[in-house]
Amino acid sequence: MARLLALPRSLAFYIAFYGGSVLIVLACLVALLGSKEAFRWTVDRWARWHRLCMRWLLGQKVRLEGEIPEGPVFVAIKHESFFEAIDLARLLNRPGVFAKAELMRIPLWGLVGDRYGLVEVQRDQGAKALRHMMAAARRLSGEEGRPLVIFPEGTRVPHGTAPGLQSGFAGIYKLLGLPVVAIAVDSGPLYHRWWKLPGTITYKVVEVIPPGLPREEAEARVHAAINALNTP
Repeated sequence: MARLLALPRSLAFYIAFYGGSVLIVLACLVALLGSKEAFRWTVDRWARWHRLCMRWLLGQKVRLEGEIPEGPVFVAIKHESFFEAIDLARLLNRPGVFAKAELMRIPLWGLVGDRYGLVEVQRDQGAKALRHMMAAARRLSGEEGRPLVIFPEGTRVPHGTAPGLQSGFAGIYKLLGLPVVAIAVDSGPLYHRWWKLPGTITYKVVEVIPPGLPREEAEARVHAAINALNTP
C-alpha cells in the first residue's frame, strides 16, 4: 500500500514544497536587504517547511539518536540525499557549511550562500585559497559561535556504500582544532528516489572525536561513525 501511495504523495510533496520554496526564496531576496539574522531566520523557515511537507505529505518522520553539542563544533555527516542538505538548518543552530566552489559561482545562489554562511572550498587552489577558507570558517565558529559542517565523503553516495574520505578533511580538522561530531544518516532508501516512501529517517550521533588526533586515527573514526547506519 505504501508503494501504491508513493506516486500521489510524492507529487503532492513536490507541488507543495517547491511551490512554497518559491515564496520563501522571494522572502529571502527581500531579507537580503536587511540584517543577516533576518535573512538566516528566513532560510530556517525553509528547512522547517521542508520538514512539515515530509511529515504530512510523504509520511516521513525524522529521528535523532544522541545529542549534538551546542556551539562551535565541527560536524561530519553522511550525505545520501538532498534531504540532509536542506535539513541542516533544522538539525543545527545556524550552521556554517563547507561547500564546493562551483556552487558559489551560481548567480545569486553564491550571494545567498555567502550571506548565510557557506564556506567556499577550492580544491587544489594553493595556500592563498586555503587561508581564505580557514579565515571564513574561523570567523563563523570563533566570532559567531556557530557549528561548522562538512560532508567528508565529498558528495552524495548511495546507501550501502562507504567511499573513503576526501583528502581535504584531515587538513581542515587539523587547522580548526575543534571536536568533531560524527553523524550517520540513512535518508537514501526513503528520500533519494523520484517516488519517495514513508518511514523514519534517522540521524545517529555516534561519537564526539577530540581535536589533535593523528590523521589516520581521526579519519578512521570519522569514516566508521558516519557509516554506522549504512547497511545495504
